[in-house]
Amino acid sequence: MAEWKESDLMGQMAKKPTSLRELAELGGRRLVYIRQVIARDVLDELMDDDGVHVIDIPEDTPLYAVHAADGERIALVGDRALAFAAARQHEMNPVSVH
Repeated sequence: MAEWKESDLMGQMAKKPTSLRELAELGGRRLVYIRQVIARDVLDELMDDDGVHVIDIPEDTPLYAVHAADGERIALVGDRALAFAAARQHEMNPVSVH
């Protein structure tokens, strides 16, 4: 049976750094990241074509952003559990980031 030494494994990992692209592709299109955002930081994105807010929400309201592995935000949700449930419903694997 082959033995792995921690120093050998760490040496192999250190030989080739992971590129941003490789990191983004790590989970494929199924891995999504969920993080909390504050409404004031995304209010400008919640407007229709006429510049009117689509939703009336206090600026200090916490929201949960769902991001694809490449960083693209694909959803904003008002509840953390709902963000995870929606991701799973769409056959995605959600993970939390802080």
